[in-house]
Amino acid sequence: MAKVTFLGHAAVLVAGSATTVVIDPFLTDNPQAAVGPEAINPDLVVVTHAHGDHWGDTLTLAQKGALVVSTYEIAVYAEKHGAKAFAMNIGGSYEFAGGQLKFYPAWHSSSFPDGSYGGMPMGVVLELDGKKIYHAGDTALFSDMKMIGDLGLDLAILPIGDTFTMGPDDALAALELLRPKQVLPIHYNTFPVIEQDGAAFVARAAAMGVGGKALDPGEAIEL
Repeated sequence: MAKVTFLGHAAVLVAGSATTVVIDPFLTDNPQAAVGPEAINPDLVVVTHAHGDHWGDTLTLAQKGALVVSTYEIAVYAEKHGAKAFAMNIGGSYEFAGGQLKFYPAWHSSSFPDGSYGGMPMGVVLELDGKKIYHAGDTALFSDMKMIGDLGLDLAILPIGDTFTMGPDDALAALELLRPKQVLPIHYNTFPVIEQDGAAFVARAAAMGVGGKALDPGEAIEL
């Protein structure tokens, strides 16, 4: 069983029997955040790209003992700031207790708040306790999502905010390609420019045969 907790914006905590993974831990200064970094103790911090609303509290969590897993550029940046990191790139996979993760493309950009280059943006598929979870990161719709869907996804975590990522219509088109059992919308309502109706999106997904829920920050689902 895997437990997926939405922490706000694009931050998600995935807990399995042996490993806990947090993805894009933007908690401090996040007006949506359910908790601060002091409240979670992940084994791995996965960063899909370097923008501040995804990099977030990575270094704070690394200081608590978490391993940062991301692009080569993000890993090197993290190590220069005292973190332990594992450098990867698109197509690479990493084994951990209870599962593995693999990085896939995302159509976006990636730079740190100080302007440093963050490498290519990525999405990630976690295989944890027999469940397959796709976190798309920040991305536009792209047709190769069909190949990700061929993996047989239990959950797709998709941005719906528009402006910087897919909006609801494109995210629904993504579901046609990904064919997950459930969907979790993210990256919306944190700021006025990405305001969307998450419940309405989930209702439209249900009409397509995809289950799911628009979680409030702090809420969780079990797979």
